[in-house]
Amino acid sequence: MTWNIDIERIAGILDGSATIAPGVNVVRGSNWQGKSSFIEAIKTALGTSTELTEGAESGTVHLETPTGVYDVALTRENGTVARRGEPYLSDEYDVTRAELFACLDERNEVRRAVRAGENLEDVLLRPLDFQNIDAQIETLQREREQIETELTQAREAKKRIPSVQEKVTRLENEIEDLQAKRETIDSEAGSDDSSESVRRQLSQARTEQNQAQNRVERLEQSIERTEQRLSERQDDLDALEIPEYNDVADKLSEARESLSQVERDAEVLQSVYSATEMVLSEDRLDLLTEVERDIDEDTVACWTCGSETTRADLADRLDALGSELTALRAQKETYRDTVEELETQREEISQARQRKADLEEDIAELKTTLADRKQSLDAARSRLEKAQGDVERLSDHVDAAVAELSDVESEIKYREAELEDTADELAQLETRAGRVDTLETDLESLRDDLAELRGRKDRLKREAREAFDTAMQDILSRFGTGFETARLTADFDIVVARDGQEASLDALSEGELELIGFVAALAGRQSFDVGDAVPLLLVDGLGGLDDDNLHTLIEYLQQGTEYLVFTAYPEYTAFDGREIDPTRWTVANEKQASAD
Repeated sequence: MTWNIDIERIAGILDGSATIAPGVNVVRGSNWQGKSSFIEAIKTALGTSTELTEGAESGTVHLETPTGVYDVALTRENGTVARRGEPYLSDEYDVTRAELFACLDERNEVRRAVRAGENLEDVLLRPLDFQNIDAQIETLQREREQIETELTQAREAKKRIPSVQEKVTRLENEIEDLQAKRETIDSEAGSDDSSESVRRQLSQARTEQNQAQNRVERLEQSIERTEQRLSERQDDLDALEIPEYNDVADKLSEARESLSQVERDAEVLQSVYSATEMVLSEDRLDLLTEVERDIDEDTVACWTCGSETTRADLADRLDALGSELTALRAQKETYRDTVEELETQREEISQARQRKADLEEDIAELKTTLADRKQSLDAARSRLEKAQGDVERLSDHVDAAVAELSDVESEIKYREAELEDTADELAQLETRAGRVDTLETDLESLRDDLAELRGRKDRLKREAREAFDTAMQDILSRFGTGFETARLTADFDIVVARDGQEASLDALSEGELELIGFVAALAGRQSFDVGDAVPLLLVDGLGGLDDDNLHTLIEYLQQGTEYLVFTAYPEYTAFDGREIDPTRWTVANEKQASAD
């Protein structure tokens, strides 16, 4: 169950190898011994990194796992690094999930966003960009319409089975009665060769007449049904109305641009507000400008324009900035609602246009079918007319007994042909009706899939926030943090509470921010089932945590992954797990030192 990795010229490791065992794996070493480079090498094997050793033209990673062997080669080409071979992860969706929620080094986007105090919606929901949810919904909608049509036909077939079965039984009984009648006629009346020949001809002519008559009737019924379906489709087309929303695409583009602009403005204003609030709350105006202390009130020089002002004026201006920030947030929600409404209008227009195209296609097919069947009806009527003439001509040459026998035999053949057609129809109906349960199950599954896809983003947002809250409560129960709790808002902003009031992230320590960053990453890991794609969790850059907190964090992280690999300095006490010795590797700084 171990992972074995061989490394050549990746990041700072020129040559090295290691074994990763289930559970905790710690790479303990000082600076420049390749700890972080080892994490980069594993990321290269996973497919989330392409970091070559500085100055090297190529590098390789060979990874053996219980599920397969993976070789990745990196080469420097035209100033960029190209990857060849087969990494552990090849699907872009899996790569994105692992990069965000399994590779938790200092470069991790989730940890970085938390440290910077940024909104987390984009980074936590980024894997959704690679799932093409809208395209999947369109495909499932087409499949649903097809299954609904087939299900309607299958249910109709199920209703018709009893009547068709009754017709089969009736025809079988009629044939038995006709066969008995023919035997009676044969025994009561003799026949010579000449009359036998005429009788056969008459029987064949009447059979042909009956078959032609049956053919004409079926075609007339088929034409009537086709004309009815054509009329229904034409009525549906005439009644169809395509919603008239003016300039939806332009309005949607304009609304998205406005939303983006408001979000950028809010982000800029938030940065100014947070910085000014911190300077005032920490009473550190002297870091930015000269402060003239006075008994009544301190006077300061504005650090942007140089004009003289007071601390109270600055506080009032800060309150005004806060009000403006609140207004921008409300405006952002308004634009977001507008974007959603315009997207709904665009989808309604698309569906109506698709429905129109489908109806027009059905109408064209029905018209072609109708023309073909009318042509076949003309041919069948000509055939019937000829058969009727033959019957009339031959009937004049037979006596009453021969005519009666011919009638019986002709009727037998007609009934046998009708029985064969009806039996075939019954078999087709039973086959089609037998699919009702399967089609109903498939339809229900498609509806569930559609509902899941349509609500996937909202569900994932909800799950991510719930996972964040759960993990945060677990973290707070293990660590002595300076804040009481932290949560994700509906807009995916991090809100921290201290002493019962909202506090700024800037006031948190480096270690506290790192803990929140890990909580956010683990929330994404749970929401997107990252453990199903890669049973590995990589952790680096934990220098901001003391020995007790690092051990506590590692104990917590190992509960959620099969393989945990992290880096630590020698001064940390021993961990309960496998230690990977970096001194066995050849690293880039050793080669440079020997050359000096």
